Amino acid sequence: MGLERFNGVRVDDAERALLTCCRSLRWARRVADHRPYPDLDALLAAADEAAYDLAPADLAEALAGESLTLLPDDAYSVAHTALSAAHAAYESRFGHVFVICLDNAPPGEALDQVLAGIRSRLTNDREEERVLAAEELRRLARGRLARLVRDFSPRPALQRTP
Repeated sequence: MGLERFNGVRVDDAERALLTCCRSLRWARRVADHRPYPDLDALLAAADEAAYDLAPADLAEALAGESLTLLPDDAYSVAHTALSAAHAAYESRFGHVFVICLDNAPPGEALDQVLAGIRSRLTNDREEERVLAAEELRRLARGRLARLVRDFSPRPALQRTP
C-alpha cells in the first residue's frame, strides 16, 4: 500500500520524500522519474543504480547532507568523547562526515562498529574512502527508502498525479 501511495504522488513530492533517504538531488530526481515501480525490489534496484551512477559532485552533495552518527542517550561520556574525536579526525582527513550503515547492527554494538569503522577507514587514501563512503551511502539510502515506502503516508496537501 505504501508503494502505491509513493507511486501516485506528484513528482516534486516524491523527490522531497526521496531527499530524506539520500541528499543528492540527481539521485532523488532519477528515482522519482522512473515511477511507478511494480514492487519494492524494483524500487530498490533503481535506487541502487542511481546511487552507483552518482558523479563526484553528486556524491559530495549527498555526503554534505548527512549528519554525524548519534550515540544512544545512555552512552557514557568517554564514548561521546572518543566518537567526537574520531569524527573530527575523519572529517579533517576526508572533508565530509563519516557515514556507515548500521541497519543490521545490534543496538548494543553500534558504538563499537562506528568507532572501529572510523579507525579502520582513516587509513584509506582519498579515492579508496570515496568508494567506501559511496557504498555506505547507498546502503543507508536503501534502508531509508525501504522504511519510507513501508510507512509512506503522504500529507493531505500532497496531490495525486492525474
